[in-house]
Amino acid sequence: MTEFKRISPEQAQALREQGGVVVDIRDAQSYASGHIRGSTLLDNHSLPDFIAAADLDQPLIVTCYHGHSSQSAAAYLVNQGFSDVYSLDGGFELWRHSFPQDVEQGDPT
Repeated sequence: MTEFKRISPEQAQALREQGGVVVDIRDAQSYASGHIRGSTLLDNHSLPDFIAAADLDQPLIVTCYHGHSSQSAAAYLVNQGFSDVYSLDGGFELWRHSFPQDVEQGDPT
């Protein structure tokens, strides 16, 4: 069985540029006030559809507030069949300071 890997914001940015998908597991209000550009809000309601439509071999980067909850979510996604899963160290808060140009606001679509 594959396990998730922890990844720095710099490594995550490089992975995004190569087609990695970012999912944000924070609440909708936090996501709306700021999130990684192009990320998808993932919650208990959207999770089944996301998994059903996903390419399980595409790199997947999971982010939360500070990088703790994303580890549990990443482990869960590995158990759902994703083969290349990463937990963003420092979460959105570290990303926001590292790459402010790649933060956007707005409700999930």
